[in-house]
Amino acid sequence: MFNDFDQVRKWEMYGIVWIIVVGSLLHFIYDISGKSPIIGAFSPVNESLWEHLKLGYFPLLLFSIFEYWFIRHKVNSFFLPKTIGIIAMEVFIVIVFYSYTFFTKKANFIIDISSFILGAIICQLISYRLMKVHINKALDYIGLVLFALIGYAFVYFTFNPPELEIFLDPKTKKYGI
Repeated sequence: MFNDFDQVRKWEMYGIVWIIVVGSLLHFIYDISGKSPIIGAFSPVNESLWEHLKLGYFPLLLFSIFEYWFIRHKVNSFFLPKTIGIIAMEVFIVIVFYSYTFFTKKANFIIDISSFILGAIICQLISYRLMKVHINKALDYIGLVLFALIGYAFVYFTFNPPELEIFLDPKTKKYGI
């Protein structure tokens, strides 16, 4: 017989697949949309590392909205684990990218895809482990606010990117949308 955390583990594993599939599809949506600014707010608008980090965040956001209603009574916390998970994913991808490009001086599609997949796994495993921990409700809601602020930053910096390397499209040498 399954206990609540077995069911939560299944949801987190489904989340890995969702993030990978939806994130991969999201990569192409901006161009398919005719470069709609509305679509660009949630999908990559150029080849910068920053824009590609959206591929993990927004699929996780959609999955989490749905998942929350099914597991909220089965976990000790939800929002802070999801926030820590997405931060871990994004930091992992950034570290991998800048580590290998430091030596190779160019991006590698296979490494980038692999780090995205591993990042999704890391995100969901961290979320699952932390959902078992009793976290003060106030901290959990702070996690929700932080999660929302991360999303806001993705949208804001698509339209107002600072001139930093992470925001630079290596192909066009331009920033943002």
